[in-house]
Amino acid sequence: MTPDQIEGAVAAGMPQAVEDLRRLVAIPSVAFPGHPEEPVHAAAALVEELLRGAGLPVVRQIPVEGSFPAVYAEAPAPPGAPTVLLYAHYDVQPAGDLAKWKTAPFEPTLIDGDLYGRGAADDKSGVISHVAALRAFDGRFPVGVKVIIEGQEEYAGERLEAFVERNPDLLRADAIVVADTGNQRLGDPSVTTSLRGMGGFTVEVRTLRESLHSGQFGGVAPDALAALVRMLAAVHDDNGDIRVPGLPRGTFLGTGPSEDDFRATAGVLDGLALVGSGSVADRLWASYAVTVTGIDAPSVAHAINAVQPSARARVTVRVPPAGDPRATVDAVTDFLRQVAPWGVQVSFSDMVFGTGFLADSGGRARTALDKAMERAYGRPPRDIGAGGSIPLVSTLVKQFPAAEILLFGAEDDDAAIHAPNERLNLEELRRTATTEALFLHQYATTATTP
Repeated sequence: MTPDQIEGAVAAGMPQAVEDLRRLVAIPSVAFPGHPEEPVHAAAALVEELLRGAGLPVVRQIPVEGSFPAVYAEAPAPPGAPTVLLYAHYDVQPAGDLAKWKTAPFEPTLIDGDLYGRGAADDKSGVISHVAALRAFDGRFPVGVKVIIEGQEEYAGERLEAFVERNPDLLRADAIVVADTGNQRLGDPSVTTSLRGMGGFTVEVRTLRESLHSGQFGGVAPDALAALVRMLAAVHDDNGDIRVPGLPRGTFLGTGPSEDDFRATAGVLDGLALVGSGSVADRLWASYAVTVTGIDAPSVAHAINAVQPSARARVTVRVPPAGDPRATVDAVTDFLRQVAPWGVQVSFSDMVFGTGFLADSGGRARTALDKAMERAYGRPPRDIGAGGSIPLVSTLVKQFPAAEILLFGAEDDDAAIHAPNERLNLEELRRTATTEALFLHQYATTATTP
C-alpha cells in the first residue's frame, strides 16, 4: 500500500471506528475493588471481537493472576520485517460524582466532534486507534504485529508486569507502541519521552476508642481528623514545594506549557497562584508531587458534634523518571510519622508502586514515527513528558532493552481524563490512527533498508 492509500483507508474506516468506540465506552469496565466484574469481562470480550475483525489471525484472552484478563493478538511478520507490539488498556476510572457530569458517563454522547464518556480518551481511544490502524491493511500487515490490551491498568498494581516477566517470548518485539498518552493541544503532534513513576498508600490516624461529644470532650481529647489534616498539610511549605527530605526538584530538558496555557487547561481560578517552584515542565514532568486523593471522615451532610477517633487518607506520590517509587513512599511515610502530633497512632497500608520511564535517543522506529506523524499532522512532532504513570512501560524496558518504546495517542490535555466530562476529539482519533498505520508502513521500509 502507498501512504495515500493508507490515509484513505483509515479515513474510510472512521465511521466504524467511532461506532466501535461508542460500544466500548458504553461498558462500565471499572476494574476497581467493589465495582461489578461482569462489565470488565464484557469489555474484554468486545476487545477480542474488534481485534479479530481487524484481521489478526490469532486472538485470545489471557488470564492474568490476581487481575482481569488481558486480550492478546498476533500476526506473523513478513520475511525480513520487524515486529511491533501495540499496547492499550480497556479498563477505566470510576465515574466519580455523577452530579458533575453533563452527560451520563457510560452513555457515549457526541457533541461538536467530541465523544463524551468515561474512558473515551483513557484509554479506549488507544484500543480503537490500534483497531482502526490495523483495519487499514485488510489483514496484509507490513510488519509482524502483536497486541496486548490490559484489563486492570487504572487500579494501580503490578499484575500484567509479572505476567510479562514470566512470558517474555509472547510479547517480544522490535518496537513497542504504547497508546496511552497524547498531545498537549489538539493538532499539536507530540511523542512522550518521559513518564513519572508513582506510589500510593493509605494513612490512618487513631486517637480514641470511640467518638466523643465535642462539647464534653473537645479541646482536650485528641481529634484524629485534626491530627491527620496537620500531618498532610506539613508535606508542603507555603509556596507549595515539598518539605520531605530527599525529594528535590528536577529539571525537564524539553519544552513544556507556559503558565498561561497551563492555567487555561487546568481551569485554575482567577487570582490563584500556581504551586511550587521552577518551570511548569520541571514541576509536571521532572519533579516529585504528593497529592491527597481522598479522605475518610464524616461528610458535612452527616456531621455530628463529635471528636473523631480515627481518620484515613489516600495519598498518591509522583516520582521523576529516575527516582525510586518505594524509596519515595518510604520518605513520605517516615515524614508523616515524624510530624504526627500528640503521639497519635499512625499506620500505613495498601501500598502500590510503578516505575517511571525515560526514552533513549531516537532509533529507526522513532525515525519512522516522526515521518508518519509529520504526514498525519502536517508538522513534525516534539518531545514532551507526562506527569502520569504507566507501570507496564518500565517492565517492558527492563524485559526488552533492545526494543524502542514509543508513546503517543489520541488524548489531549483538555480531555478531562480521570475527571468528570471526559471526552475524545474524533479528529484527533483519526490523526492518531493514521499516524500508527503510516508508522507500521514506514517502519517496515526503514527497518529493512540496509
